[in-house]
Amino acid sequence: MSQFELSSLQALERSPAGGLSDSLTIRDYMEEKRKILDLLFPKAVLKALTAEARSAVPNGVQVNGLVVIHEFPFRIGRESRTTVVNDRLHRLERPVAPGTKLNNDLYLLDTGDLLQISREHFLIEKTDKGYLVADRGSKCGIAVNGKRIGANAGIMTAPLQDGDVIAIGTSQSHYLYTFITDFDNSHW
Repeated sequence: MSQFELSSLQALERSPAGGLSDSLTIRDYMEEKRKILDLLFPKAVLKALTAEARSAVPNGVQVNGLVVIHEFPFRIGRESRTTVVNDRLHRLERPVAPGTKLNNDLYLLDTGDLLQISREHFLIEKTDKGYLVADRGSKCGIAVNGKRIGANAGIMTAPLQDGDVIAIGTSQSHYLYTFITDFDNSHW
């Protein structure tokens, strides 16, 4: 806890109007603060590198072409609930009942004639040694900085580092994302 935070808490404890209640301890305050900051600050980000990659991400999920990752594992796959309107593919609303666990954390819309993205394509995991990407049995695999991963490559996982480029699908895929991490969340 920083000196400023400690001083602020001590002032709150002394303040009759705005003090900490008997039920809220400093430990409770710090735990609540950590939870709030975890919600606001990402663990990692995927940055869309192409127009196709940006348009594949649902509007409510991206901010300026960025997909925020708050927890791991982070699972990515193709949106299969679609409809065609005026010769254009559109995603349908994905109703989710409370308590339901989805197959993916991010559903990408694949608009190509030949599908690049499988329904359950890959995941990003944080380990004690860093990050890794794992193919989830996809048809076309993925590439990290050009290195193929997936059943056809014979390699199902690979390390993932800050700045690595992930290509979802074949070598002709336009679904390209940069993995951005190294956010220092350790102080909360």
